[in-house]
Amino acid sequence: MMNLFHEVSQDCSRIATEKYSTSFSSAIKLLHKDLRVPIFNVYGFVRFADEIVDTFHQHDKSLLLDEFKKATYEAIDRGVSLNPILHSFQLTVNQYGIDRQLIDAFLYSMELDLEKRNYDRAGYEQYIYGSAEVVGLMCLYIFCDGNKDLYEDLKPYARSLGAAFQKVNFLRDLKADVEGLDRMYFPGCDFSNFTERDKSAIETDIQRDFDHAYEGILKLPVKARFGVYVAYKYYVSLFRKIKKMHPHRILENRIRIPDYGKMMILAKAGIRAQLNLL
Repeated sequence: MMNLFHEVSQDCSRIATEKYSTSFSSAIKLLHKDLRVPIFNVYGFVRFADEIVDTFHQHDKSLLLDEFKKATYEAIDRGVSLNPILHSFQLTVNQYGIDRQLIDAFLYSMELDLEKRNYDRAGYEQYIYGSAEVVGLMCLYIFCDGNKDLYEDLKPYARSLGAAFQKVNFLRDLKADVEGLDRMYFPGCDFSNFTERDKSAIETDIQRDFDHAYEGILKLPVKARFGVYVAYKYYVSLFRKIKKMHPHRILENRIRIPDYGKMMILAKAGIRAQLNLL
């Protein structure tokens, strides 16, 4: 009967992913079937932690995050949790031997979101690493499935992809972060006077991350390559849309890729895969 509890818990992580991010859930479903459940398990965990610091404004977020953190480590140590999101996450952590330092770094970045408002360059890079790069590295543990040499080879590329995704998210969510959460991630930027020069410098940095990440995508195991490539192309398309916008327009609306645009991305990616051009 324990298998039934595993299944129900992992269904919860999948449903959480589907509800919170149609783009990521669609990309995950393009991975090989052996990879989908553990990747859903990771995303469910990071999504719930992020939800605590971003959404639960009527509650003691610091207390909730602390309880979540303790429950996470207890779940990993015990090999079981009555919280289905944490139970499914610990299954994946223990199965693939995911380094706890990655989990530490992620939860620390979530703690920073409770109070920190502005970042210098060092703090910004630390936050990017903990909030995004380590998530890519957790997924890489799954993609490499015990091949430590491959993991070490692909590690820098996974970090670049996670960083690119997060930085695009920062630009996309600028209005909500600045107005709703009073957060400023990009160091040295004054968004009351956000210039084309500021925006261009950020975009150059993001493009560098994307270019480096693409090299790594081509080296991924076949089981993971197509799904990661589609997620990459989605974010590149979102990034290109942002690049065309005036700096002040970013503060006015949250930028999105419409559903028909996502379908086109998937169709083009499928053609490239069939032609062995990935």
